[in-house]
Amino acid sequence: MWSPRRRKAEEDASTDGKAFNSLFGEILDWMLAPLLFLWPISIIVTHNVANSIANQPYDQALGVNVRAIARLVKLENGQARVNFPEPARLMLRADEDDTVYYQVRGFKGELLAGDKDIPPVDAPPDVVPELVMYRDESIAGEEVRVAYQFIQPIHSAPQKRVLLQVAETRNKRSTLASRVVTGVLLPQFAIIPIAVILVWLGLSRGIAPLNHLQRLIRRRRPSDLSPIAVSGVPEEVRPLIIAFNEMMARLEENLQAQQRFIADAAHQMRTPLTGLRMQTDLALMESDPVQVHRSLQQISESAQRASHLINQLLALARAEASYEKIYAVERVDLESLLRAMLSDFVPRARQKNIDFGLETTGESLLIDGNPVLLGELLKNLIDNAIKYTPEGGCVTVRTIATEMAIVEVEDTGIGVPEADRERVFERFYRVLGSSESGSGLGLPIVREIAELHRAKVSLIPNPAGQGTIAQVVFPRSPEEPALSLPPSRALSEQFPPA
Repeated sequence: MWSPRRRKAEEDASTDGKAFNSLFGEILDWMLAPLLFLWPISIIVTHNVANSIANQPYDQALGVNVRAIARLVKLENGQARVNFPEPARLMLRADEDDTVYYQVRGFKGELLAGDKDIPPVDAPPDVVPELVMYRDESIAGEEVRVAYQFIQPIHSAPQKRVLLQVAETRNKRSTLASRVVTGVLLPQFAIIPIAVILVWLGLSRGIAPLNHLQRLIRRRRPSDLSPIAVSGVPEEVRPLIIAFNEMMARLEENLQAQQRFIADAAHQMRTPLTGLRMQTDLALMESDPVQVHRSLQQISESAQRASHLINQLLALARAEASYEKIYAVERVDLESLLRAMLSDFVPRARQKNIDFGLETTGESLLIDGNPVLLGELLKNLIDNAIKYTPEGGCVTVRTIATEMAIVEVEDTGIGVPEADRERVFERFYRVLGSSESGSGLGLPIVREIAELHRAKVSLIPNPAGQGTIAQVVFPRSPEEPALSLPPSRALSEQFPPA
């Protein structure tokens, strides 16, 4: 059958599928995204490393040329002279790929030999003579690499230095760097697609147990709630399967409890309905008006008992359905709630000549809860107390304010034996020896509602010697005004299961 709940679950699943990628896609994205992010970074790093590698041998060659020119510089009478023969100049410029510039400048920066296009550079104060240094420059809009050296004559002033420079365009260097980059990156163009394919295959193999588990669950019959075997399940998925099995076990317990409840409710309803049918048949057979009137009275009493039983069943179902978010939570004053509902029980108490009273703290006793369910809880406690207290007895409802909010319903009735003080909270259980009719659902309803409010309910012997005290202990709310809660805020949200 196509139920609204199942339709909602499928719609949620469809929405989740649109909002989130599959597990396979998520893992694939997290593996490939860093790879694709790091690839351009690796290209930049590789290019810089390649330029550094290409500079080293060509810088050494430039340094050799600078030192060779330095040997041609002569210092005579405090003047620097350069004896640069033509074969040496031709050999210096004999480069098929790059243009080579050289320059010699005297003590005052004047050009002694070579090309004037190389920009001069000032000697730093802590320069080491005879040390070859390197820098990048631009000549006629073209990038060049410059090797330079300062020569200081012996016994001369520190500021008197001869500047030697050799510059070379970067064609050979760029060609070598490009070869290095190409040699490194070209295999990556083949490796990355292979890596993507291997990752894809590895992930497909890795999630194969999940696909098998999905097929296994889909093949199950709707009524099969047996646990899934965890043998052979991947270690990462095992906690999920264990949690799923625990959820299925709880679901099976709930279904069994529902089936027991339906069976018990049907059994309990059969008795008053059978009585009604028999009394109706007897009334139809009677001709004496007095007997007919008596039969109608019995029919009325049986109908009242059946109506009370149905109301109790509905109250219990309503309490159990609170987790479905149908009851809003609000700030409730227990004393105001008690005063408002006690007047409904006064006629019954007077009818049995019961001393019926209320003892309060005189102040607000606030808890967070649902007033409808709390009223049902208090009504069942007071109803039981009046029902099982004989004529001339006493029923007292009191509130106690400590760090908790306590409600007690004290009676001088028949009492509950110690062996039955827990069993009376079971559905349809009734203490033997009671002459009063009942459904056996009042106290189970009380416990169900109390648990929804994180409260504890218990039965205590009356210290006066006869009767019982039904005590419910609620967590107390702070005195400040309650926050405004939306109507959809439910007991299950305010009071999550322990």
